[in-house]
Amino acid sequence: MAQYNYKAVDASGKAKKGTIEAADREKAMDRLKVEGLSVTEIRDAGESVGPQLAFLKAKVKSRDLSVVCKQMVSILNAGVTVITALEMLSEQMDNKTLKAGIVEAKIHVEKGGSLADGFRLNPDVFPPIMVNMVAAGEASGSLETSFDRLSVHFEKDDALKGKIKGALTYPIMVMIVAILVIIVVMVAVIPNFVDMFAEMGAQLPLATRIMMAGSDLFLHKWYILIIVVALVVVGFKMFKASSFGELLLAKMAINAPIFKDLVIKSNAASFARTLSTLMGAGIPMLDAIEQVAKMMGNKIFRDGLMETKAQVAKGLPLSKPLKDMEVFPTMLVQMVKIGEETGNIEDMMNKVADLYDREVDLATESLTQAMEPLTMVVMAGIVGLIVAAVYGPIIGMYQGIDNM
Repeated sequence: MAQYNYKAVDASGKAKKGTIEAADREKAMDRLKVEGLSVTEIRDAGESVGPQLAFLKAKVKSRDLSVVCKQMVSILNAGVTVITALEMLSEQMDNKTLKAGIVEAKIHVEKGGSLADGFRLNPDVFPPIMVNMVAAGEASGSLETSFDRLSVHFEKDDALKGKIKGALTYPIMVMIVAILVIIVVMVAVIPNFVDMFAEMGAQLPLATRIMMAGSDLFLHKWYILIIVVALVVVGFKMFKASSFGELLLAKMAINAPIFKDLVIKSNAASFARTLSTLMGAGIPMLDAIEQVAKMMGNKIFRDGLMETKAQVAKGLPLSKPLKDMEVFPTMLVQMVKIGEETGNIEDMMNKVADLYDREVDLATESLTQAMEPLTMVVMAGIVGLIVAAVYGPIIGMYQGIDNM
């Protein structure tokens, strides 16, 4: 019997981790599934994965998965077997992480297992929506259709993430430039004025004293700065990982005046697109809601959707608990209600997703326009502080000479 360390999510959406004994990894996953856990990561207890290896490990992006799904559709439509299709994909795959996952899935299928279970062996490569869609496709004999739906889903998901990243690129670049400017001033400019300021003998302005202290910190006590930055980063990660911290950051995201619109509309688009994809593949609504909930990055949306699943299981229509969440746009709730009345929720959700994809475009433009003046104000403040620190004492000295 081997031991496996695992990370999983229970039916309520709560993260769990631990160690389990089983004959092999597949048996371990089966036992955890029986216990009602959805496995997100499982590996041999003796397997050591250092932080440097995790850093070097190639990430699998939605764009990569979209390409894989499109290729699977073309290959399977040509009458090729699943095993041969996986072999062909692995041979032309550049992403080593994705290639390893496909090879492992191929080996699993060769042993008589299903493709979905083969994908389930690597939850860090193949997300739950892909596993569930493939399982539904295998059960209904429409695997090509499932991969076709997945290719569209991942393509849209990649486009959505690209829009959000694009909106944040400008302010992030400006802040990086600002930090570099401050470092250059502290290291190369201020030291040249230190001796001159010391000879003045007069009380220096506050801005100058701050810059001199910062320069001394960068030049002679840089190790303290590294320790402080490291503690701040580690502390923030620990805070973010805690339930309180995750909830607080989620609340800040959906209430921040500048980011609120983009956060809500992007989550609405993601919810509608994923729900439509899952239900269109024949996955029951309760299971679809649960999978959507687990994919949501914002804790408020995730917890709210898990509660929504519980309410729908009691017989309430989906639109009612979605409305009670008070975070989704009114338009989305109304469209869900119309879909319930017409008996065609998946098509309605697909239209809603297209609608909010366009809304995300507008929200991205608004965010960019709002961030530009703010970043300019920040840059102006930094430049003003530097000018005041460097030239304030000099101007004061000349004024003193004039008054003599």
